[in-house]
Amino acid sequence: MATTTDTPQTPSAGSLGERLRVPSRFPYRTIAMGTIGSTLLMLAALGAGGILIRDPILGHGPLSWIRYGHGRILANTMLYSGFALIIWAWVRLGRYALAGRIGSRPIVIAAACWMAPLLVSPPLFTRDVFSYLAQGAQLLNGLDPYANGPAELAVLQDVVQNVHPLWQTTPAPYGPLFLLIAKGIVAVTGNDMIAGVIATRLVLMIGLAGMLWSLPRLVKHLGGKLPITLWLAIASPMTVIHLVGGPHNDLLMLGFLTVGVLAALERKHVVAIVLVTIGMLIKPTAALALPFLVWVWANHLPGDRKVANFFRAGAASVGIFLPVFVAGTWLSLGSVNLGWLTGLKAPTLIANWMNFPTGIGEIFYTLVNLVIDVEVSPFVTVFRAIAWVGLAVFIGRQWWLARDGGNPAIHRMAIVLLAGAIVPPPSLPWYLTWGFVVLSAFEWRRRNLAVVVAVSVFVTLVYYPTGEQALYDWWFMAGVVAASVYAAASLLRPDPLGIIAAWRGKPVEQFLPAEAPRS
Repeated sequence: MATTTDTPQTPSAGSLGERLRVPSRFPYRTIAMGTIGSTLLMLAALGAGGILIRDPILGHGPLSWIRYGHGRILANTMLYSGFALIIWAWVRLGRYALAGRIGSRPIVIAAACWMAPLLVSPPLFTRDVFSYLAQGAQLLNGLDPYANGPAELAVLQDVVQNVHPLWQTTPAPYGPLFLLIAKGIVAVTGNDMIAGVIATRLVLMIGLAGMLWSLPRLVKHLGGKLPITLWLAIASPMTVIHLVGGPHNDLLMLGFLTVGVLAALERKHVVAIVLVTIGMLIKPTAALALPFLVWVWANHLPGDRKVANFFRAGAASVGIFLPVFVAGTWLSLGSVNLGWLTGLKAPTLIANWMNFPTGIGEIFYTLVNLVIDVEVSPFVTVFRAIAWVGLAVFIGRQWWLARDGGNPAIHRMAIVLLAGAIVPPPSLPWYLTWGFVVLSAFEWRRRNLAVVVAVSVFVTLVYYPTGEQALYDWWFMAGVVAASVYAAASLLRPDPLGIIAAWRGKPVEQFLPAEAPRS
């Protein structure tokens, strides 16, 4: 196992070469590298990100060239260069954490520095935030976001026209409490989209604060190493670029989820059910965690009557869940409107091979279509249905195996959250944070962390900065795979291809840690 401590270790005196190989007590250069990368992302997003239809800053003025022709190429070059710097800095930070040479403080500072420029950036790799604001505007103007899409709005046209065409006529798939939050944001920012995006990010920082508060305490329960946990959950490009740079309401949901899980482990079960239910009212995914918290509660009850304890914990959980759910829905919508359950069908309109049942269906369609002309939809529908059945069986089995409660129940809960991100359509990149954030508090093997690095880089790049998918641009995807593998290898061994060493004319060994951490 890779071992770390939360207290930085001072390297012993040695030769000049040995001292040069050991990073400083505080990784200034690494943090600066990521901050420069993040700043490049913010600046380049003005031309290559989720730009506004009518931009009051650039518009058709002298700087609008960055959005067209060679200017757009330059913006994309800047953006991907900034992305590379952030990944490079993140991997370096991970190596230092694995070697036990930095504690948790530098990682939190690094994440804050990398997030800061993105707080005022145009949306990156998505346009979902425009949908948030438009659905909040619907609620503000007395319309039901679960009945119709934002196109029905006759006011706030700057808000409406920036919604992606796919979501103009589809109902909201988000929880009612989040729609209330979006309504409040639009009530303040009105038709000002730039202010609306920034305000949304600031509100979502509540979720980040919840994660920062709960993760150190979860680590004590679940056996992880705090620097690694914070490196995975807070400084990861999935959090920095997707959840903050996006931004995505998953960040707010994860704040309530992590604090709720902590409350369950600390035997504050009423608080746990309330918080996770609130998380569900923001993003329905949090509901997957609730059945596992019942097992945790049941195993904290006195006595050896497991069946009786389960029913006691289950009845209490339902008794808490129902009034919180009803009150939250009523407060948000003015009625017990369950239309958001049918609204969950809207994201399934996204069909690409990143969702593996969809990908398998597309493969079978391609093979059959070589022989006979057929439609792709029946193949995708069949394999999605099979995947849903498989997911239900998997969740049921994991829940049953979690019946002894404790840390194993939380681990299985996180695995189910991860499965819930991968199996049902759509499998969007930031969905993986649902499981990874909770799993980050457990102990990790070094090689498994390298896999997480590869996955993090891959899922961040599979969408273009504008929010359109890149999954069928095969040459681009080949580059994405190569970059992901290289980043993963760099965690295990600095400069794995010897590129930097060759450029500097120095042996690769000079860039290795003085004492390589064991796997």
